[in-house]
Amino acid sequence: MTSTSTSTTEQFADVSATTLLRFATAGSVDDGKSTLVGRLLHDSKSVLTDQLEAVEAASLKRGQEAPDLALLTDGLRAEREQGITIDVAYRYFATARRRFILADTPGHVQYTRNMVTGASTAELAVVLVDARNGVVEQTRRHAAVAALLRVPHVVLAVNKMDLVDYAEPVFAAIAEEFTTYASELGVPEITAIPISALAGDNVVEPSANMDWYGGPTVLEHLETVPVSHDLTACHARFPVQYVIRPQTAEHPDYRGYAGQIAAGAFRVGEPVTVLPSGRTSTITAIDALGESVDIAWAPQSVTIRLADDIDISRGDLLAPSGDAPATSQDVEATVCHVADQPLTVGQRVLLKHTTRTVKAIVKEIPSRLTLDDLSQHPEPGQLVANDIGRVKVRTAEPLALDAYADSRRTGSFLLIDPADGTTLAAGMAGEAFAAAKAVAVADAADDEGWDF
Repeated sequence: MTSTSTSTTEQFADVSATTLLRFATAGSVDDGKSTLVGRLLHDSKSVLTDQLEAVEAASLKRGQEAPDLALLTDGLRAEREQGITIDVAYRYFATARRRFILADTPGHVQYTRNMVTGASTAELAVVLVDARNGVVEQTRRHAAVAALLRVPHVVLAVNKMDLVDYAEPVFAAIAEEFTTYASELGVPEITAIPISALAGDNVVEPSANMDWYGGPTVLEHLETVPVSHDLTACHARFPVQYVIRPQTAEHPDYRGYAGQIAAGAFRVGEPVTVLPSGRTSTITAIDALGESVDIAWAPQSVTIRLADDIDISRGDLLAPSGDAPATSQDVEATVCHVADQPLTVGQRVLLKHTTRTVKAIVKEIPSRLTLDDLSQHPEPGQLVANDIGRVKVRTAEPLALDAYADSRRTGSFLLIDPADGTTLAAGMAGEAFAAAKAVAVADAADDEGWDF
């Protein structure tokens, strides 16, 4: 008899060669999101025996005969007691075709900031909808957040199809409504899948109850969705983290600028511009892992050496001279407020962009976004926890920000409380939505006492 099994070494070799997909899940309360994640982990054989035994024991203690797979992700005591998700839970698993980093995000409106955190690095978002309730306000919020964060792929998982007798018209109506709404926000790709997380229909295995559906299961789509990790096609950006000056007998004149390439590629002999100073030079050498290379690309960590001794320090940005971003002290962006204390007009903050942190002041809050209907509340005066709004910030020093639509790495920033280091807001420079309607907001008067 010929064995078809593979050795553990071969399995790990296959996994190490696969691509990586970062994805986030979101859904309204009781839509079954944690159950979907648990089913996905369980049916893809990504749950360890002791983990499953612990879930089975916890389920029996709560009077449930079958294992509650939602307990695989709802790890906080408050989550298990209330049957809801509160914090972002990260899970790592792999199949023979792809590796995954899953961010299981909360569904409550008061935890919008948690979803922003989980989806900020995601290449795909799974939005759950209860087939009995259809698209609700929170569903639209999640679609809007995914659009704001420029998540390129969105999966609409219409759950609990078993409770509507696996009716195709129910699924079709929900899929059409959601797709129309998300498309208006500029979401580039939407895939609708009918599922039952509790029964396992179309999660990992195809459903025998929905022969009218001919598309992929959730796992099949996750394994095959095209994800581009090729950051070399983006505008080349190199934030300097550290200046290396050994000044030893072996390296008396060595001066290198160390950091991680945020996007694009850099080559020896290429002219570069140092921002925000605007000084120019040429790359003479690139050191990576102790060896000299002719080219390096994102997200490699390297040391770049230049032909000229220029005043460069942590926070400066290297970019190709022919493709350098403009610098400005005026930043207009969309922010999600994540702190309990409000963000107010005139407030002094720190703005952290890549490796650079500068003093700044909130000059204006033109509008607050109502995610339910995407309406704008003009001049709210402040943003509180979980609010998403437009801000205008004036910085003490010029910054080289890209538009968030062009680069999620160099178009994002944080606003920080200078008093205690608390993160106040996560910002996305440039326009809010890819295809949003322009909102006319009257310009506010400049703040008195401006000293930048």
